[in-house]
Amino acid sequence: MDRIFIEGLRIETIIGVFDWERQVKQTVSIDLEYAADCAHAARSDQLEDTLSYKRVAKRLLEFVGEGRFGLVETLAEQVAKLMRDELGVGWVRVRINKEGALRGARGVGVMIERGDGD
Repeated sequence: MDRIFIEGLRIETIIGVFDWERQVKQTVSIDLEYAADCAHAARSDQLEDTLSYKRVAKRLLEFVGEGRFGLVETLAEQVAKLMRDELGVGWVRVRINKEGALRGARGVGVMIERGDGD
């Protein structure tokens, strides 16, 4: 299985469970890896034969940037669902880093995989 990845996509969104977190946007960093048929796109050398990372990034910037999430787990699950249901990806790995959420740590977060990895 071939995979396409996006690393460190930084998006400002409302995320958190505390009252103050519901009032201000915070930065999350998203790492994404998804299954793709790179051989077909490589043979044709045509953008329409792949799920372009630019298209994926643009959709995530819109979805996450306009959303409101309580938990990073919820955000990760919804990103995976978007990738599978809307963009037709069979397998996806999503890593969410909520930067600055814990004193002394660069970030905290969650990583999930959904779909068939074969």
